[in-house]
Amino acid sequence: MSFIMHLYDEIEPQLSSVVSCLSLITPEVLGFTACRQLLQMFLAVIFFHCSEFVLAIAIHGKNNVTLKSLLISKNYALAMACSLLEYFVEIYLFPGMKEHWVVSNTGLVMVIVGETMRKLAIITAGRSFTHLIRRYPNEQHKLVTHGIYKYIRHPSYCGFLIWSVGTQIMLCNPVSTLAFAVVVWRFFKERIPYEEFFLRQFFGSGYEEYARRTTSGIPFIK
Repeated sequence: MSFIMHLYDEIEPQLSSVVSCLSLITPEVLGFTACRQLLQMFLAVIFFHCSEFVLAIAIHGKNNVTLKSLLISKNYALAMACSLLEYFVEIYLFPGMKEHWVVSNTGLVMVIVGETMRKLAIITAGRSFTHLIRRYPNEQHKLVTHGIYKYIRHPSYCGFLIWSVGTQIMLCNPVSTLAFAVVVWRFFKERIPYEEFFLRQFFGSGYEEYARRTTSGIPFIK
């Protein structure tokens, strides 16, 4: 129950704005298109966050995992609320925008690919994977260079970028698609150099060699 209350406190302000917008939507507008796209969106979001939390517990143990492993921040909740707001405004004013099923299904494929890539990265890294950047050496932290990491240094970041942008393409949200792509890319542009600074400290020349033969997984970030 405390988990649910904490989650509600995080997203309640954003939910209020979405509910206000929903009051303007008539039953006729919420037809097959909206039901399918919104159901896909909610299932994608619920599965992503719940699976992150469950995997963290399975890998690190319940006592070493906090609610931060749900990866739901106020800024994230606000971004998702804004994407829903865009969806409802556009389907009310321009319903034809949401009928591009080739676009919507492309987004669905991206969601599946991004989710699969991220979870594969987490499982492959095992105890070496954490949601928070390690700043101090840990005997359980190993340099993982096999599996998906053989080709991409940050497959979990790449997967999240594909997943997050895919959710908006799935909703046929042009504004949020661009906004999510820019915001997530900028976040990783700052995070990756910071994280790799510590990885070079931990693994030295081994990481330097690994970095030279792999891509970061995020476009335009070496």
